[in-house]
Amino acid sequence: MKNKIVLVIACVFSVFTLQAEIKLPALFTDNMLLQQHGNAPIWGWASKSEGLKITTSWDGKIYEVKADKTGKWKTSLQTPAAGGPFTISVSNGNETKLINNVLIGEVWLCSGQSNMEMPLKGFPGQPVQGGNEAIVRSNNKNIHFITVPRATVLEPKEDFEGGWHVASPKTTANFSATAWYFGALLQEVLDVPVGMIVVSYGGSNVEAWMNEEMLKDFDLALDLPKSEDDLKSSPNRVPTTLFNGMLSPVIGYGIKGAIWYQGESNYERPFQYKDLFKKMVMSWRELWNQGEFPFYFAQIAPFDYARFHPNDNKEEFNSAYLREAQLKASKEIPNSGMAVLLDVGEFGNIHPAQKNKGGERLAYQALAKTYGFEGFEFESPGYNAMEIKGSTVTVSFNNVPNGVTSYDKEVVGFEIAGENKVFYPAQAVLRRKSVLLSSPQVEKPVAVRYLFKDFTKAEIFSTGGLPMSSFRTDEW
Repeated sequence: MKNKIVLVIACVFSVFTLQAEIKLPALFTDNMLLQQHGNAPIWGWASKSEGLKITTSWDGKIYEVKADKTGKWKTSLQTPAAGGPFTISVSNGNETKLINNVLIGEVWLCSGQSNMEMPLKGFPGQPVQGGNEAIVRSNNKNIHFITVPRATVLEPKEDFEGGWHVASPKTTANFSATAWYFGALLQEVLDVPVGMIVVSYGGSNVEAWMNEEMLKDFDLALDLPKSEDDLKSSPNRVPTTLFNGMLSPVIGYGIKGAIWYQGESNYERPFQYKDLFKKMVMSWRELWNQGEFPFYFAQIAPFDYARFHPNDNKEEFNSAYLREAQLKASKEIPNSGMAVLLDVGEFGNIHPAQKNKGGERLAYQALAKTYGFEGFEFESPGYNAMEIKGSTVTVSFNNVPNGVTSYDKEVVGFEIAGENKVFYPAQAVLRRKSVLLSSPQVEKPVAVRYLFKDFTKAEIFSTGGLPMSSFRTDEW
């Protein structure tokens, strides 16, 4: 009888302990970084209908919150100006969870496919130029980051395995190179802590980062996954799978904005991409409920995509069409910007080694447009207008406050066409903010194209070193 009583007491105690356990998501762990000057959401799980107290060390304030019938709770913490380290305690009266080394500063979401995923140490046999030097110099207590592990699932997840890291050579080697160069430059210039949340998966298309609601208005002839069998082949290209498995657990975390490097896996369907991408950005913003937060993205670099179609290549597979879709999206998505990478492409490698250029150009966008810094160039030159006089076309550019340059190299990447729609190489005379084009084969030009090729190399730059995107004036 005595043993039975002890057993009953032990069972009751274990049930009480189980019910009283507080669980925090991976996002809310030691070394986390919260967005400054705002109401930073925090959530977790406890016993159903249980009351909790959350205390923040930066102001000593106590927040009281009650878990719902499923045990989930959520509240927001008022954050001050950048600083730290601080602590956050979450208590139910019987148990206290303490989050240590919490910094407050600027938080950015970093998402996309392999060119966002590619770590500073590089992929096997594919280096990141200057990556090793960046790793060696990466010791910085004011840069924290967390990487969501790969996951493709049918239903939205609420958490993942992982935690925040403080920047050091040991931790940055496996961290996204693009995100690192972006965040490191922000931290240096802003002189506040910077946090990065990386959510990326190599080979993923844009549809995988969207849920069913986002895709309902598109006639894509794509089947939504219904069972695990649908995830056995290329799950990173199955609609909704990455939204469910990787993005869903971080939706709602307080961020300043997002950067994005993706598009390579959509090159075969360029004419759908602009609207898909616009819908994704708009929908993410709605889910975060932070208004039109900044969204900066990298234009894909040139590459020999034709190698993927040795026997059935089509004109629209020319990656210039996908770059064009991204260029159009940059003009239609509010509070956005695009980093042009026409100068870093590699003919035989879809992962350009010069990751510093992508990351830092994205940082230029953020520093100028989001943080209001002035005095430097942050937008690539762009097509403005063309004027036709006889057989000569004058093409003018915008975003060229100090003019353009070819670095004394001959400009050979322009083509012009007449009404017969046949393009011929154009002779180019580069001026400060324009170029004069002509061809003996085209007496009456009507259209211009610049480097509208699958693989090509940038020829025209701003004097600040930013390359001009490929473009065309026709819609043939």
